[in-house]
Amino acid sequence: MLPSVHDMTTRRGTTVALAFLFDIPGMTSEQYDEVCRNLNNGQPFTSLSQWPEAGIISHVAGPTSGGWRVLDVWESEEAFQRFGEKLVPLLKQAGAPDVQPQVFPVHNVVTQ
Repeated sequence: MLPSVHDMTTRRGTTVALAFLFDIPGMTSEQYDEVCRNLNNGQPFTSLSQWPEAGIISHVAGPTSGGWRVLDVWESEEAFQRFGEKLVPLLKQAGAPDVQPQVFPVHNVVTQ
């Protein structure tokens, strides 16, 4: 199960976005692409509007020296938890190790 961060989700009475940073040792670009296609009806993601759960603000992913790193920003912990219910089984199916993200409140989001 993904960590609860309820105490970080409000600031001055308003909900703040949360960032979820995953470092996934041994994961490859092929595994990442497989998971993404399985989340998106066999197609790669080209837009956040294709995301299988509402509430995603940004998604960045790429290789590291020992695996794969993903940084997602979500509107709420609840939205991320709903997404996680879809994501975790697909990660297991792709052979990715079980990892827990680093979670932190977002101070600022800049978009185009």
